[in-house]
Amino acid sequence: MRLDDAMPWSPAGHWQRMDAATADLDGPFAALSLEALAHNARSMVARAAGTRLRVATKSVRSRPVLEAVLRLPGFHGVLAATLPEGLWLSATIDDVLVGYPTVDRAALRALAADDRALARVALMIDSVEHLDRIDAAAPGHPPIRIALELDASFELGPVRAGVRRSPVRTPERLAALARAVVERPGFELVGLMAYEAQVAGVQDARRRGLAPPALLRSMQRRSVAELRERRAAAVAAVRSLAPLAFVNGGGTGSIELTAADPSVTEIGAGSGLFGPHLFDGYRRFSPAPALAFALPVVRRPGAGCVTLLGGGWIASGPHGPDRQPVIAWPEGLRIDPQEGAGEVQTPVLGAAADRLALGDRVWLRHAKAGEPCERTESLHLVAGDRVVDSIPTYRGEGRKLL
Repeated sequence: MRLDDAMPWSPAGHWQRMDAATADLDGPFAALSLEALAHNARSMVARAAGTRLRVATKSVRSRPVLEAVLRLPGFHGVLAATLPEGLWLSATIDDVLVGYPTVDRAALRALAADDRALARVALMIDSVEHLDRIDAAAPGHPPIRIALELDASFELGPVRAGVRRSPVRTPERLAALARAVVERPGFELVGLMAYEAQVAGVQDARRRGLAPPALLRSMQRRSVAELRERRAAAVAAVRSLAPLAFVNGGGTGSIELTAADPSVTEIGAGSGLFGPHLFDGYRRFSPAPALAFALPVVRRPGAGCVTLLGGGWIASGPHGPDRQPVIAWPEGLRIDPQEGAGEVQTPVLGAAADRLALGDRVWLRHAKAGEPCERTESLHLVAGDRVVDSIPTYRGEGRKLL
């Protein structure tokens, strides 16, 4: 699988090409446009303006895709979700940052016994208790590479925007944690992370709950300014104790904003590669819909309605309509609001339904990037108007994210 020689992507006729290329396949299945994937990867690199990108694996969940993207200039290393995943990926990828703390004793023992993984994998912590857990799981372990996480959420009085991750918010507390790592045998401090989810993961051109887009953009501007100052102080404090190989920040939705922060050396991003529909509502960029899934028409309950097989591929996060898949093609269809996307069937409504025969496919886009890969064992690669290969997802290799 190669992306450097992919043809330019064009939105005109995209869904017709995807449908024609996969005409011999029986659904449900997932398909990935190589042109759209390459387009998205190049766009992300351009937005990063020289800051390297670390691929967030939870947004991809296919090792062949990860390895193909990492061969492109501008990308280096992966941001894994779990240590078992990180150990597995380290067999072929030489820079793995596990982005969430681990208490997996078996995986920690496996890491301590694997010289190659020790050189390639870094673990995330946000407390001394994480170090205690590592020591208890693998007493007398060789040096383990450690990264610290700084809370990057935005606080204004009682209002808080962001995600609940690290309890370490101030440069002083981060420096104290860094000192604990540096002074403790068996650990090497190599990096720092601060993920501004309230900027990277919040669409700035759409209403979020009761908050209008203008209010969201105001919050994000203030958050970027506040974090830039606080992150710089935190990086300086930690670097006075140990050299840092990397300072990670951001995500797909904040690439250009995070790249403008001189304290950041790399940006973790992955959703922009596949372009799920939750990333349609940003003003600064517009990813191509590279990954989609097709469901066959299996029933015709009545005029203006057909029923699809399956469809309940609901994304994680707060429950709401934006977590459901959306119909991408044919145009003129909508999911029945009374039933939604169902476990084994999804009724869809609209004038276009009367033009669909049994066996025809309806194309849908998932709300989040990597989660469709938990539903399928392979991704069918489409180049032009033909399927050129099928590659495994994590599930297809007998693996899972969690």
